[in-house]
Amino acid sequence: MTATTAPHRVELTIGGMTCASCAARVERKLNKVDGVSASVNYATEKAHVEYPESVSVGDLIGVVEATGYTAKAPQPEKPEAGPAEPGDETRLLRDRLIWSAVLSAPVILLAMVPALQFTNWQWLSLTLAAPVVTWGAWPFHRAAWTNLRHGAATMDTLISLGVAAATLWSLYALFFGMAGMPGMTHGFELFSEPGAGGVNIYLEVASGVTTFILAGRYFEARSKRRSGAALRALLELGAKDVAVLRDGREQRVPIGALGVGDLFVVRPGEKIATDGVVTEGGSAVDASMLTGESVPVEVGPGDAVTGATVNAGGRLVVRASRVGDDTRLAQMAKLVEQAQNGKAAVQRLADRVSAVFVPVVILLALGTLVAWLATGAEADAAFTAAVAVLIIACPCALGLATPTALLVGTGRGAQLGILIKGPEVLESTRRVDTIVLDKTGTVTTGRMSLLEVHVTGGTTEDEVLRLAGAVEHSSEHPIAKAIADGAAERVGALPAVEEFRNTEGLGVTGIVEGRALIAGRAALLRQWSVKIDDTLDEARVAAEKRGATAVFVAWDGEARAVLVVADTIKPTSAQAVAELRALGLRPVLLTGDNEGAARAIAAEAGIEEVEAEVMPEDKVEVVRRLQAEGRVVAMVGDGVNDAAALAQADLGLAMGTGTDAAIEAGDLTLVRGDLRSAVDAIRLSRRTLATIKGNLFWAFAYNVAALPLAALGLLNPMLAGAAMAFSSVFVVTNSLRLRGFRAVTR
Repeated sequence: MTATTAPHRVELTIGGMTCASCAARVERKLNKVDGVSASVNYATEKAHVEYPESVSVGDLIGVVEATGYTAKAPQPEKPEAGPAEPGDETRLLRDRLIWSAVLSAPVILLAMVPALQFTNWQWLSLTLAAPVVTWGAWPFHRAAWTNLRHGAATMDTLISLGVAAATLWSLYALFFGMAGMPGMTHGFELFSEPGAGGVNIYLEVASGVTTFILAGRYFEARSKRRSGAALRALLELGAKDVAVLRDGREQRVPIGALGVGDLFVVRPGEKIATDGVVTEGGSAVDASMLTGESVPVEVGPGDAVTGATVNAGGRLVVRASRVGDDTRLAQMAKLVEQAQNGKAAVQRLADRVSAVFVPVVILLALGTLVAWLATGAEADAAFTAAVAVLIIACPCALGLATPTALLVGTGRGAQLGILIKGPEVLESTRRVDTIVLDKTGTVTTGRMSLLEVHVTGGTTEDEVLRLAGAVEHSSEHPIAKAIADGAAERVGALPAVEEFRNTEGLGVTGIVEGRALIAGRAALLRQWSVKIDDTLDEARVAAEKRGATAVFVAWDGEARAVLVVADTIKPTSAQAVAELRALGLRPVLLTGDNEGAARAIAAEAGIEEVEAEVMPEDKVEVVRRLQAEGRVVAMVGDGVNDAAALAQADLGLAMGTGTDAAIEAGDLTLVRGDLRSAVDAIRLSRRTLATIKGNLFWAFAYNVAALPLAALGLLNPMLAGAAMAFSSVFVVTNSLRLRGFRAVTR
């Protein structure tokens, strides 16, 4: 492949990965192929591969399969069947967890509470534990075998070895030792005579480890299942069918039957089916869900419109210019997918340690066995010591360290209106130094409101509001609705309107209380030969400079007032920005609105850095640019246009009052839509991460501290169960401390 040849690109779906080290191994193998550059994301189970002409997709799949995993090339979209497969996988994992927990509970109780140990209780334990250590632990055994075939070791290897060692030794003690004798009971001994392992069974260790680790895997799988939901949410925003004009008649057809060049009709309140150009009619198009712009866009013949936006006014006839994967919505979906796949795979702390810890433990167990045999000890004593090493090192509490802290942290977060998607999002919160805030719907309310009334001499504000509110009340336009609602709130009931007429893109007219009312743009007043007073025009200019919309009101041939309508800042936004600064974050306002509107809102909220007039597809580029400057970026947004940026950011915080696409693309969801929740979200996430780290430390510390005793043969393997039980209790108790988290922003 020459330097000038553009590489081919493909995205493979990888199966069989059980931890982040699996993803690293697949990535390493792919990158060893000449000319191939691969990035494997464990969270999304995707491999983004660039490869030369000399390599085929089949070759890449072969490399992955030779590594011990499965790979599939991209398949055509099947929306109906899409979520079924991961759902089935998660359901199977849930079933394994439930049955393992039910069967393990009595096994653990019988082993740990001598008072419950009736005659031949050990055989009941074996009966209950057998399905757990075989069927329940099968995913670990299968992964360990795959790793063994390829000369690798992961946490699955250690789990499988520990479960197998505890089970096999228990079988040995039951059938060939003294543990199977009627009347046998378990007691707790810190130390034992070498070779005394034949009188104890460790089935509670094997079943307990399996259940605890399954719990961690289930919560992880449930979080990963949502990885494709952002794309589905984006694509579901589009219209499902469309009224196409064929031979002068409207015909309702599925959206997939629409072709480039077809004419289709969009009635008021309907979604525009696809990207196109207006050929007939005029209307206001509400694009806020897609673009984030708060002011509806007036369109007429010759104007371009975007699919998934809403026709808020009159009837439109549109000629389709782009369909399917070429539409703006589809391109945004691709941006989300690229951002998700491009996000660095977060290595789980347990998996990082396992890269060193697992091989060391296995070598230590083998070394213990060899050392004892080399010193002339009996095989019973040597094997007891080796099994003690494996069992004491088996990471029982590791299965609880992350999920318990996450469950308590997310539960407390839910009470405060914060939803944390999974443990992989928490590491970013500690490092974040810049927070990008979308303007519309995040810092501001996202709704047009009546802010100011400027009147000429001899006219009162109440009179203007009563008359203008009445005529605007008959219009469906969002600006008209803001004026009507604001007028009704200030002056009460509005009078009736006669001879109402809507002039598309300009305003409305009608007769109210015998007066001929005009409300709209300056061009509409000029059509009616109404002169505009200089004072009113100055008010219009001032309003438009700060990004607001000015509506003139005239009656009886004279301009009487200017009504100023704009999106307004949320009451709590300024306080939230101040508290974000206190957390060491640098706020940046990001918006598609004009510079004047953005600067006005930023000044009110206390934000100095502004990125204005940013197109939806460029928002993700702003985040990338900030990251390229060395910043760790958090993003807060609520619109479809924010979805790709939320996925690209190191930490995405989605407003729960926003669109499904934004919520699914974000790492954290702020249910109430209050920006102050972002402060609590970051604080709670940091606290939860600190708790997880503390849990992981102690989960290892208990076991590692006992490893030398186990290797010397001084430690009864039964202590492994006690140590892990105690470490598990500690982990749970430490996690429960998160319930005391208090929000400082309320």
